[in-house]
Amino acid sequence: MSRTDKEPAADFTDPPVKANILAAGAVVWRHAPQRDGIEIALVHRPKYDDWSLPKGKLDPGETPVITTVREVAEETGLNTRLGRYLGHVTYPIPGHRKLKRVDYWAAEVVDGGFESNPEVDVLVWHRLDRVMDALSYPMDRTIVRNFMRQPADTTTLLLVRHAKAGRSGRYVGDDDQRPLEKAGRAQARALVPNLLAFGATEIVSAPPARCVQTVTPLAEELGVKVELEPLFSESGYAAAPDAARKRARDLVSADSVRVISSQGKVIPDLVEWWAGEDGISLPPARNRKGSVWVLSFNGGRLVAADHLDRILTPNDYPQG
Repeated sequence: MSRTDKEPAADFTDPPVKANILAAGAVVWRHAPQRDGIEIALVHRPKYDDWSLPKGKLDPGETPVITTVREVAEETGLNTRLGRYLGHVTYPIPGHRKLKRVDYWAAEVVDGGFESNPEVDVLVWHRLDRVMDALSYPMDRTIVRNFMRQPADTTTLLLVRHAKAGRSGRYVGDDDQRPLEKAGRAQARALVPNLLAFGATEIVSAPPARCVQTVTPLAEELGVKVELEPLFSESGYAAAPDAARKRARDLVSADSVRVISSQGKVIPDLVEWWAGEDGISLPPARNRKGSVWVLSFNGGRLVAADHLDRILTPNDYPQG
């Protein structure tokens, strides 16, 4: 397979002009048949006669996270579970005066099978030592290098700050009973497909009503109960931070993707502590209501922390 290099070289820094075409894609991976390595899926697009990573444009109202899962399924027939954020590329579209941005995630195959379709006629699996030569574009090779910087096989823990619940000073009564406001309920619903994209299976929440209500739509979708954990409330965390941190570590599992719903004075400190303990750098994050930290682990060690802001609307990109 020859390199075609027909697509413009990518600019890997944010350009001064805002991208007006938004897309998302993935490094789709699986264990080799003998489980003696990792393989990455490349797709051949007959329209361009190239070999690339699966990707596609955002549909109206989609987030990059949702687009990634949908586009991978449409182009490859594979259902995937997202993991680490791998960065983005931006490049001009020749002849259109438009700038395209593509965000990428690692995506492990869960099930499914490839069938030829109008966009992709061939899918080939490559081992890591061969994939670079098979790719047509330098920008794809850069994303694959980002993928290869950490182990492919990671486990995920999702930390969610509760959605909007109005001002505490305006609520009459026990603050732990303060409910989500209308905008917060919308955030909670919007979180569901985004958290499912990372394979969410179980939910643990701080007891305040606004924390529980933030993950209730997800619990209903999954058909599971929300487990309450007082250590993840602001008061519980302040009283016993070491116990809360141990509890969070204990929730990291290779068998489940757990979601923790907590508060603004808990999540930043917990993530900073974890990053310091395991020696990683954190991306900038405002930790706004309804935002999510995607924590990736290998062998129980935190290897990556990606921040997804607010309800992950199309213009709210992960920072990294």
